Amino acid sequence: MGVAYDCDVLVVGGGIVGLSSAYALTRAAPGTRVTVLEKEPGPARHQTGRNSGVIHSGIYYRPGSLKARFATRGAAETVKFCAEYGIAHEVTGKLIVATERAELPRLHALVQRGRENGIPVRELGPAQIAAYEPDVRGLAAIHVGTTGICDYGAVAAQLARASGIEVRYDSEVVRVDRRPERGVAVRTARGDVVRGRVLVNCAGLHCDEVARLTGDDPGMRIVPFRGEYFTLARPELVRGLVYPVPDPAFPFLGVHLTRGVDGGVHVGPNAVPALAREGYDWSVVRPRELARTLAWPGSWRIARQHWRYGAGELRRSLSKEAFTEAVRRLLPAVRAEDLVPADAGVRAQAVLRDGTLVDDFLIRQGPRAVHVLNAPSPAATAALPIGREIARRVLAAL
Repeated sequence: MGVAYDCDVLVVGGGIVGLSSAYALTRAAPGTRVTVLEKEPGPARHQTGRNSGVIHSGIYYRPGSLKARFATRGAAETVKFCAEYGIAHEVTGKLIVATERAELPRLHALVQRGRENGIPVRELGPAQIAAYEPDVRGLAAIHVGTTGICDYGAVAAQLARASGIEVRYDSEVVRVDRRPERGVAVRTARGDVVRGRVLVNCAGLHCDEVARLTGDDPGMRIVPFRGEYFTLARPELVRGLVYPVPDPAFPFLGVHLTRGVDGGVHVGPNAVPALAREGYDWSVVRPRELARTLAWPGSWRIARQHWRYGAGELRRSLSKEAFTEAVRRLLPAVRAEDLVPADAGVRAQAVLRDGTLVDDFLIRQGPRAVHVLNAPSPAATAALPIGREIARRVLAAL
């Protein structure tokens, strides 16, 4: 007997990656019926809508990696998409600034990496830094001209509108019944059942859980890291985007300064373990989620390997003065009272059993399922190319 499918492709997650995947499917194969299930009452409520809004150039990422390829393409495509639909954006360029001599070799390595990734980079001395950012101090810097800013929440909403798909909000997935010879049936917390031929898992902070519901072993766990932000009360101190030289041992870029499309300046984020998948504050504790994080062997291996780094991040979370000290490395004029608390974000970081922090985007497949298992920053920048890659895999499965 035939199966009554509600759609061809069922996407779990209404963030920018899920909606870009739906958009790419309808562009590549017009007539494909796509339904997106999102547990929140609107799109882009988590990683997509809680970041600094930077259009990343791709300079940080290993040449040939998905992050390098997709971010470089995605930066240009995001600017074009924003221009086409009238979404607030600007190509501002950014400075990556070395404030200590020990950082200079890493800065020079970034210059080389940028060139390998095809990104125009200009090296600057102290006087040239001041020409771009009069209140920023450093020994040397590089200027990356293709970096920009935009409103990713607006981009996600436009992707949904432009694709003409069905988006069901307030639809948290609680059960998945997959039958390789037929397809997938998903039950939501509201009791609805939706049937499709292929499932796409873009559940972000909950992607490993959705993979297990499907019956696939993701081979990783999401360990949530909260990034805390402040708004600069004296935005005139910063003209554009200013970053420190990142530590290559970690996938975090450090506390940076970002002038957004609204004219305000965001300061942050740090990176501290969250006590819940959606733990946007120290007061948010979900014992069951925390227990699952602590039960994963990789979590303890991270703690043993990187406790010094973690202790510094924790200090900056608990002490505003310590956070201000980190900012002063780049912006000496800033005072603690200049930093006004802003909404935090949580990074969905995939961690392997051996404690490896997954550095690249991670996409895996099972029967009638495609799982996006690691898509933190720069996934928003890279969303359009990621969506096409997912669409290619889904259409092959169909």
